[in-house]
Amino acid sequence: ANDVSARDLQFGDGQWVRGKSLDTFCPLGPWITTADDIPDPHSLGIRCWLNGQIMQDSTTSMMIFKLPELISFISHNFTLTPGDIILTGTPHGVGTFREPSIYMTDGDEVVVEIEKVGRLVNVCHTM
Repeated sequence: ANDVSARDLQFGDGQWVRGKSLDTFCPLGPWITTADDIPDPHSLGIRCWLNGQIMQDSTTSMMIFKLPELISFISHNFTLTPGDIILTGTPHGVGTFREPSIYMTDGDEVVVEIEKVGRLVNVCHTM
């Protein structure tokens, strides 16, 4: 998943969810991988490029909470069913926290990749 954030909306009115919930945000793909294809989901490379420049390069071993903990926590408040998608956060390197900050603009290409899962390519468009 490419968990897109509209920082101008988030910082402008403080509504964090609104800045993550616009049409076309959170594209998924390029396919879904089943658990039997990935014996250890906590040892995968995870990367993000913006216009060919590496922005984030880490591994799932660096996640603060492991998947069983996340699923347990979430399932106390939500009914999870097969096919549900859980977004787990992002590695260090988010553009807004860089010095100077980096924000996506119209025409930028964003590539997100998780080892053994796949690579998702999106072109940004202003709304």
